[in-house]
Amino acid sequence: MSLYFFRISTGRYSGAADQPYEFEDSTAAWTEMTEVCANLLGSISRNLKPNAKWSMELLDENKEPVFRISLVGEALCRADTRANAGGR
Repeated sequence: MSLYFFRISTGRYSGAADQPYEFEDSTAAWTEMTEVCANLLGSISRNLKPNAKWSMELLDENKEPVFRISLVGEALCRADTRANAGGR
C-alpha cells in the first residue's frame, strides 16, 4: 500500500490534503482521483471563468505530482465581436 495526497489548484477546496490516502497502487489512486473529479466537475465547470484553469493533482508520499487532471476555460474570441457579427 502506498500513501497519496490530493491537491486542488483553485476554488473552494484548493490546497493539498493534510491527511494521506492509502491505495494499493497508482492505478487504484488514479481510479479514485477520476471518481472524485467526476463528482466535482459540474460545480467546477459552472463556476469556471473564461481564461481560468482548475486542476487536481495526485501527489506521492513526498508530495511530488504523480497525475494531474485539468479543466481550462479558454476565450477564443471577444463576445462583443461575435455580437457585432450577428451572432455568427
